[in-house]
Amino acid sequence: MKIIISDIPEEGLVADLEEKISLEDVLIASPVKAQLAVSKTSSEVIITGGITAELDLKCSRCLKTFRQVLDLPVNVVYHPAGEVCAERHQLHDDEMDMEFYRADELDLNELLSEQIMLNEQMKPLCDEACKGICPECGTDLNTGSCRCVQKKTDPRLEVLKKLLDKGKE
Repeated sequence: MKIIISDIPEEGLVADLEEKISLEDVLIASPVKAQLAVSKTSSEVIITGGITAELDLKCSRCLKTFRQVLDLPVNVVYHPAGEVCAERHQLHDDEMDMEFYRADELDLNELLSEQIMLNEQMKPLCDEACKGICPECGTDLNTGSCRCVQKKTDPRLEVLKKLLDKGKE
């Protein structure tokens, strides 16, 4: 959904969205829902509200697919792109929720996509206590145990083991 910035009334507007968003590396299970309040003060556009999205993710330990529901608060201030200064500078904490718009329009689908990508887990886990899979036989350690011998030492650490054995003598 695109908003024409010059058409935003003085009292602002409320956007109830249910948009199908597709992202390259994230499988979104259902349409993304959002309730956003859009207001304008001079050239700034302020968007507050919340986003709800259901993601189908793969556990980084056991490789099972699971569903995660994201409930994200939104508080973003948009400035005209012309305000961006040409020189580079370090972002400060109070600038982390700042975005820029071009011309006289703002695409809320871009905001939704961006917020989902920023809040997606880097290493998704189906459960904090997930035991993963056995590196030898591939057995899911959450459902049972395997009979693999886990006493293998990394060959790069054999030198250290010899030092420990030498210290015991």
